[in-house]
Amino acid sequence: MFVELEHGKYWVEDTGEGNPVLALHGFTGSHRTWDSFKKLKKYRVISLDLPGHGKTEVQKVLSMKELCDELDQLLKVLNLSSVCLLGYSMGGRIALSFAEYYPERVRALVLESSSPGIEESIDRYNRKESDERLAQTIEQEGMEAFVNDWESIDLFKSQQSLPESVRKNIRRERLQHTEKGLASSLRGFGTGSQPSWWDALSATDCPVQLIVGELDSKFVRIAKAMKKQLPACHLTVVSNVGHAVHVEDSRFFDTIVDGFLSNLIVYEGG
Repeated sequence: MFVELEHGKYWVEDTGEGNPVLALHGFTGSHRTWDSFKKLKKYRVISLDLPGHGKTEVQKVLSMKELCDELDQLLKVLNLSSVCLLGYSMGGRIALSFAEYYPERVRALVLESSSPGIEESIDRYNRKESDERLAQTIEQEGMEAFVNDWESIDLFKSQQSLPESVRKNIRRERLQHTEKGLASSLRGFGTGSQPSWWDALSATDCPVQLIVGELDSKFVRIAKAMKKQLPACHLTVVSNVGHAVHVEDSRFFDTIVDGFLSNLIVYEGG
């Protein structure tokens, strides 16, 4: 269904029953990212196409804060006072940002292959410049050329061993987006534009589950550093997979998330 918010029209899927989970996909993903998790049928999963992706249409380039404000409005429309947040990569950065801006809205965080941003201002500036160059490349060269390059970066090297049918589905999902949409998401809430939340981690008072693939060494290091600062955090490093754990070992990923959320519900008496 489409949901009208302040800055645009969002495609939202609201499926299942039980405790609500707001699920946020990564860059070049969509609401379909969470199809496997939805099959558990134990939770009310609210998944959406984030700005610049899928069917969602927004009227401007949104900053991270503006995007989090939109998600707050979405929860009001759905009459939800709080949710568990599930985020992958870019979606994880958005989930953590939402938890910092709206802590009262967040019961728990599940962050897959995510980071709190870039700590040093000069490094953030350099990354923002890099994000802008990528945005311009997408606009100038088109989606197919971009996806061809994106599939070949080291971050997704481990996906080359996935079945061809799975790789085709991932490619189809990436190609559905527009040049303008992906470029706007990079400019608005790319890693270079995101605030650094490293100094805020120690004050995060909700339970956090971090999930990373052991072959994704950069994000394993980030997750271990995050765990040291988060007061209530569990880290799971999944063997023999890379950045997209939910794709490369979907069954175990769903088991981890379900175990964390189920324990949370028991602990809260839900």
